[in-house]
Amino acid sequence: MAMQQLVCWLCAFLALLLLKLIKKRGARTTAPALKLPPSPSSLPFIHNLHHLLRSPIAHRAVADIARELDAPLMYLQLGELPAVFVSSADAAREMMKVHDMKFAWRPYPPTIQKLRPMGKGIFFAPYGALWRQLRKISIVKLLSVRRVHSFHRVREEEAGRLVAAIAATLPGDTRQKRKEAMAAPSTRNAVTGEEEDLMDELMRIHEEGSLWRRDGDVIRCTPMGDVRADEEPESDAESTGRAARQTPREAYRDRGRPGRHDLPEARRQGDPEAAPGAAIARPKGVQRECKIMGYDVPKGFVVFVNAWAIGRDPKFWDDPEEFKPERFENSTVDLKGTDFEFIPFGAGRRLCPGLAFGLASIEIVLAVLLYHFDWELPDGVAPSELDMTEEMGITIRRKNDLYLRPTVRIKV
Repeated sequence: MAMQQLVCWLCAFLALLLLKLIKKRGARTTAPALKLPPSPSSLPFIHNLHHLLRSPIAHRAVADIARELDAPLMYLQLGELPAVFVSSADAAREMMKVHDMKFAWRPYPPTIQKLRPMGKGIFFAPYGALWRQLRKISIVKLLSVRRVHSFHRVREEEAGRLVAAIAATLPGDTRQKRKEAMAAPSTRNAVTGEEEDLMDELMRIHEEGSLWRRDGDVIRCTPMGDVRADEEPESDAESTGRAARQTPREAYRDRGRPGRHDLPEARRQGDPEAAPGAAIARPKGVQRECKIMGYDVPKGFVVFVNAWAIGRDPKFWDDPEEFKPERFENSTVDLKGTDFEFIPFGAGRRLCPGLAFGLASIEIVLAVLLYHFDWELPDGVAPSELDMTEEMGITIRRKNDLYLRPTVRIKV
């Protein structure tokens, strides 16, 4: 009896599979032939999924497949999901600049629907009136340059607490000192002296041609908003001041803590090899069929931009696997979505609205850490021995924690 039931179920399954194949073949004969992007070999049921097993890191596996196929635009059938992967700046430019409107939709899978029953929000909202209203509110009321700048005191205070906490945990300090340091009201208490606006100081540097002052006043440095609150290009004085300062400590060793603009442009831009973030940009849905680089991308496909692979394209980057932040010193490449060879925040209509907030938050922390401390590896660890293995997540991160030994060089 059990054997008969098994045979019946097997026959039913094979019949359904046969009907599906016949239906698919009939659809191919009636629909016009599409010129899809190159695709690797396929297996029944799973299609191209097995190719992703070559590496536990998805963006590396996809980049390897695209390199083998020499395909800046590649089609992968991931089970029931038809996906196109973009792995070159030219393909990304054509998609997010020429055909941006057609790729402004975001897939809204059932899992997310269960997690967000109250609404789609700005992230998953389809392109339309709702999304435009949400983005307008985010940019104008929450994440504009002026709004981000209005909270610069809070960021400075938190950065000061971080510096004080690190200094308080160094050998020889007591737990009570650490508590007192954590209770510091703001970064202004980390050093002594009167405050002076950073922009006034940059103008003095430009006019006098000197970085150094005779007094020891503290320079009040604010992230992002002082210089670019109106989104205008920086002046000659600002660029001269930045070019003159190689590191926060070299420029402000005796005059107080640094701020956002004390990081040289090369350090602020980062480096393709070391830049964290989403290796594969958030998926984009195809609203209307279009052609990218001569290939058809049908409606309903999901498109992924492999920003990790684009940021390591030898066509645009010399030694892309090497950490060389100085490559940005005389470069015009910008990270705000206009130069598609470097798009850590995306591009087009779906450009990350939190760009200004992210830069302001990260850069003030980096500036004060580099200013107050020297950093070295623990005894017995050579730079070549560091484990740089990646781990997948919403963003790329180290699989194993990085341990460093700080040494206070500028009084906290």
